[in-house]
Amino acid sequence: MTDILKTIILGLVEGLTEFLPVSSTAHLIVSENLLGIENSKFLNFFTVFVQLGAIAAVPFLYFKRLFASGLSIYYTIIASFIPAVILGILLDDFLEALFQGYWFIAGSWILGGLLLVRIDKWLPAKADSIEIHSISYINAFKIGLFQCIAMIPGVSRSGASIVGGRVLGLSHSAAVEYSFLLGIPTILGACAKKLVDYRNDLDVLFTKEHIHFLSIGTVISFVVALLTIKWMVGFVKRYGFALFGYYRIIIGLLLSIYLWMN
Repeated sequence: MTDILKTIILGLVEGLTEFLPVSSTAHLIVSENLLGIENSKFLNFFTVFVQLGAIAAVPFLYFKRLFASGLSIYYTIIASFIPAVILGILLDDFLEALFQGYWFIAGSWILGGLLLVRIDKWLPAKADSIEIHSISYINAFKIGLFQCIAMIPGVSRSGASIVGGRVLGLSHSAAVEYSFLLGIPTILGACAKKLVDYRNDLDVLFTKEHIHFLSIGTVISFVVALLTIKWMVGFVKRYGFALFGYYRIIIGLLLSIYLWMN
């Protein structure tokens, strides 16, 4: 299998999973292992950088909401982003080192899946559910705290923020769409942090070959994310989150069996 084909596969995985409550990072890590890609600084950087393609799909699809609705939406997103800035600086590397390994990812997939299977029962849709334009700054900050749970490997960023939104009274569609919007500063911040972490290795990370791989992965993740975002909003409105939960449980069990047999 060529490196180009592996890059295409990883771009597809990122675009498909970034906005689903299934943990895109965990999918990329497992996919990289199954593809036989050796761990390296560039691979770690690629895993974060390729998310830029997926997140670029959000302002493309939500241009009107972001640029024609006044400044209030930006203030709300900033309020949600503050916990990620503070806790990301203080705890991200610590949690990543503490909770690592494929067994932990398998466990996170299963536990997160059990939560998603039950969340529609625990938090049924209400007629007075909160929509995005009605989110208070306090609730926005709380959603940001929920999102920080995703610093633990295997926990989905979108899943954590969606659950937080539902707990705080957002409708299904509002919780999903707000998780999309909140992903913009969060992923940009994660990429910026990775650039700072690897500032002494930029000449190695951005070789001509590496730029080629980064470009391919980012473009593919962008195109696939466009389709995924449009599909997910309608899917969740109709079916809720349970099917994502069952998916997480199944792949968590499959990964556990794979690890046990190897």
